Amino acid sequence: MTLNLRSTTTLCLALSLCALLAVPGNFPGLGGDARFTLAVFVFATCAWIGTSIDDTYIALGAGLALTVTGVISSDTLFGTLGDATVWLLICAFVLAAAVSRTGLAGRAAVFLVSGARTVRQLVHLTTAALVVTAFAVPATSGRAALALPVFLALAKVLADRKRLVVMLALLFPTVILLSAMATLIGAGAHLITVSVLWETTGQHIGFTEWLLLGLPLAVASSHLAAELVMLTTTRRADRRGPVSITPEQIQEHSEQPVTGPWSQAEKRCTLLLATVVLLWCSEPLHRVPPALVALIGAVIASSPALGTVRLKDALKTVPWALLLFMAATMAMGVALADSGAAKWLVSGLPTGESPVVFLVIVIAVSTAAHLVLQSRSARSSVLVPLVVAAAVGVGVNPVAAALASTAAAGFCHTLPASAKPVTLFAQIPGTPTYTPRDLLRLSAFLAPLTAALVLLFAVAVWPLLGVSVTR
Repeated sequence: MTLNLRSTTTLCLALSLCALLAVPGNFPGLGGDARFTLAVFVFATCAWIGTSIDDTYIALGAGLALTVTGVISSDTLFGTLGDATVWLLICAFVLAAAVSRTGLAGRAAVFLVSGARTVRQLVHLTTAALVVTAFAVPATSGRAALALPVFLALAKVLADRKRLVVMLALLFPTVILLSAMATLIGAGAHLITVSVLWETTGQHIGFTEWLLLGLPLAVASSHLAAELVMLTTTRRADRRGPVSITPEQIQEHSEQPVTGPWSQAEKRCTLLLATVVLLWCSEPLHRVPPALVALIGAVIASSPALGTVRLKDALKTVPWALLLFMAATMAMGVALADSGAAKWLVSGLPTGESPVVFLVIVIAVSTAAHLVLQSRSARSSVLVPLVVAAAVGVGVNPVAAALASTAAAGFCHTLPASAKPVTLFAQIPGTPTYTPRDLLRLSAFLAPLTAALVLLFAVAVWPLLGVSVTR
């Protein structure tokens, strides 16, 4: 009943706003295409917020409406599916399927975690292992699924220390979400951000540049968050006790081998993954696009002779709904920019504010946006086009503003339903895990901390790496 009331209220609000936009006398200076684009944008945003309709279905409907009415061409709509970033994500999922099939993730986790002798060491070694997975598995939900068996094995080894198990249950999704900023393929929202910047400003952010800007922020925010998780979910007595986790103990609770000699498949997959990541990071030297590198790696990973997974099986792991969502929202971003709707939306903003104040507002809104829009990609689809247009108007570097918004939107820890990794680790039968109260307590400290950290990087660190605050 509540859901129906919410959906009805949202629909009425959306229709009212669209009706206002349809009246010619309202909003002077707004052209016909811009009016219709804004109406579609408002309707789609309200539907994402207030209804249970699939996000991808809404995005496709919006893209179709803009194409049928001639705001954008059919080539623009369908061309987004052929974008290099989409191919990069598809091939990255094929590579991730090969890695998952061999069990390399379990071996890497054992290598790091088994060296822990204290609770703090366990927390930070686990954090380091989760940060590294951002290079092997695209999308936070895929990394959460890959990390879940490792957590379950640790939970069984530490079964007599319940608070530590609850702490680890909260640590895994927290780090997975924050460390996604490390790489371009860490989240679909990153690819949307790159596409919006390219379509609206002509500025391109490659894999290497994103790595240079995002990895330090991901590492810093992940380890600071790890400290907060430990301090908010455990007591001093829990942290004092020694920790001793051996590879043999984890192997007892793991289905895949995490000890013993490496198989030929594991060796080949490790070499392939290392080569692909190295080529991604050295793009300025060889000039081979990351998407092409990923495609070569995917073909080798699924080849009959050298591969570890069949292509047919690997393609089943690709989130096709996410790719369609990205393509449709990219088209919406093009429509907002080309029709003048985005420029009109931000034309009334004060231009006398300092760049730092502007970034503070962007980061605050992006941090809180997960309370309204649960989909990370949807948040970037709504916020980034507006942030880029507003940044241009007030003299702020649109790249810095877009990156700050995307990084801040990575915080989504307040509620169990705020993000898929949080939901996954909150519902584990037979294993102690966190409660909504634990999430709220963590968020009360983590939200301002991550927002302040993003602002610090945008103002003080990124300018040293070539991305200034002002244009």
